[in-house]
Amino acid sequence: MALDEREIADFLKSEDKIKSYNPVLKALWYDGNGDWDKAHDQVDGMDGKDSARIHAYLHRKEGDQWNADYWYRRAGATCPELNLEEEWEMLLTQYLL
Repeated sequence: MALDEREIADFLKSEDKIKSYNPVLKALWYDGNGDWDKAHDQVDGMDGKDSARIHAYLHRKEGDQWNADYWYRRAGATCPELNLEEEWEMLLTQYLL
């Protein structure tokens, strides 16, 4: 089940809720609101497959495919054949629901 446009918009407007989000959701929130650096700060230095998966997406978005591939491997995943917006929505659905 994927999130609809309203659910995505509600997530992106949820600045008052961000304090309660885990680092993975915070990273997606910051990235979705145009702050790649703060998104990266949320998962940089964290262990675990979830943070590695977000880290991979962020480095792919940055254009550093070599680094992204490293993080996809750490997450036990491969780079999806999706555009960046589709990957972000897929990740949000996975971690929000």
